[in-house]
Amino acid sequence: MKKAKIATLLKMPKRPGAPAFVVESHILILRHHRVILDADIARLYGVAVKRLNEQVKRNQQRFPYDFMFQLTEKEHSTLRSQFATSKERRGGRRYPPYAFTEHGAIMAATVLNSERAVQMSVFVVRAFVRLREMLATNRRLAGKIGELENRLDSHDCVILELLDTIKELTTPKKSSRIRIGFQLPATKAKA
Repeated sequence: MKKAKIATLLKMPKRPGAPAFVVESHILILRHHRVILDADIARLYGVAVKRLNEQVKRNQQRFPYDFMFQLTEKEHSTLRSQFATSKERRGGRRYPPYAFTEHGAIMAATVLNSERAVQMSVFVVRAFVRLREMLATNRRLAGKIGELENRLDSHDCVILELLDTIKELTTPKKSSRIRIGFQLPATKAKA
């Protein structure tokens, strides 16, 4: 019965773009790398986390540091507090999870050698590529916004200088010269 529940949970969605969105939600940034945790990969590939980690340990030469690394206790506790997972004494994980980069996730699919892992590895690659494209687009957009801000700052300075010049030209200057011509006597204030 437990296997039947897992099988229904792991059925691939009907929409063609949907699995990539499911994978994207599991991609985290740790140690300046975009990674997926071992539990999420196991769920995507339709295997138990224990089986995934067994295969990784059997094939350690295929997983260098830039493909996979194990989280430190501090990183693990930080993630655990963010995701509200169970405590270690109550059935939670007893060791920090592994984090797989894009290449590590593909390599995990090859060592698992299951049909579902091969199918889902395509979606994993697409999710990483899509995320990379989104980050590149955001960087370009941030650069353009920075350029516009610089332009506005320079335009503001020029506009303020123009306004100061116009004010100087429009305000009459007080001169110290004596006016020539008929002058009316000053009127006395009425008491």
